[in-house]
Amino acid sequence: MQYVQGQSPSPKIREYFYYIDHQGMLFLDDARIKNFTSCFKDKQFLVFFFKKLGKNDTDRYPEFPYLSRCGRERNYVKCDDYPIVFTHVSSINEKDVFCHNHAADLLHVPFEPDKIFMHLENGRIYHPCPSTKGSVGLIASKLAIEFSKLFIFDENEIPTHFRWKDEEHKLCSQWFEDAQQHEKTS
Repeated sequence: MQYVQGQSPSPKIREYFYYIDHQGMLFLDDARIKNFTSCFKDKQFLVFFFKKLGKNDTDRYPEFPYLSRCGRERNYVKCDDYPIVFTHVSSINEKDVFCHNHAADLLHVPFEPDKIFMHLENGRIYHPCPSTKGSVGLIASKLAIEFSKLFIFDENEIPTHFRWKDEEHKLCSQWFEDAQQHEKTS
């Protein structure tokens, strides 16, 4: 696959190519070194970029399954797992929200502790996100380690409950299974 950052396949259209790592950091795809010093940090840019993010419904660059249309720019996105990566829980108007992709509290979804899902095969932990963003969001490694202490397991070592703010929430994984099925059929 070949591309040039900023290429113009047609008049007034520019194309850029991005990568989102498992910590939720956004990089230009062709950046040689991908770490905190080279990721995008401007909160307003991140909000604009992620609010426009959706499935790549074009015939161009299927290796980049997501697309953020920002005016005349087409920003093709691939990721380590899922593009929405939850980084911390915050409280807004006395409600817990799950914030994502390093935009502080500016990007968030309602936090649903009963829908935390631990994938037993890859060890990663997930939470629902809007269907326009793929329905599944990854929980960043650092937070997943903290969350792993809050799971209650059955005798087969399968998580059954999640302890959040002194309350045990019975886990429901149906949302994850539904999202996986939808992804296979779309």
